[in-house]
Amino acid sequence: MVTKRIFISFAIEDAQYRDLLKGQSQNTDSFTYTDMSAKQAWDSKWKTNCRTRIKGCDGVIVLISKNTRNADGAKWEMQCANEEGIPMIGIHIHKDDKGQIPPQLSDKKVINWTWDAIKNFISRL
Repeated sequence: MVTKRIFISFAIEDAQYRDLLKGQSQNTDSFTYTDMSAKQAWDSKWKTNCRTRIKGCDGVIVLISKNTRNADGAKWEMQCANEEGIPMIGIHIHKDDKGQIPPQLSDKKVINWTWDAIKNFISRL
């Protein structure tokens, strides 16, 4: 089986959910995760490195919360994935307290967080 590389896009305030997603996936060896967490303002070097990392991935998972609409880095990552033609899915991290779906995901599937749905997305890549 070929290992898939998945880029995770998220608002830095939601880093604990990125960690939770990585933890859920520890029992499988069919994919690996990467991201470009930036705790400081990002610059052109960050964008170049991020684009390279996204282009090297098979898919992008976007963690959506109420923080996402103000997360310039995450919105840029989504736009980059769209420009590079990388398959992308949005996942609401809160079932009952959903954030606004970013326009960068307007033509993409957006789901509630379930492990089966995540595995299905990855298996189709």
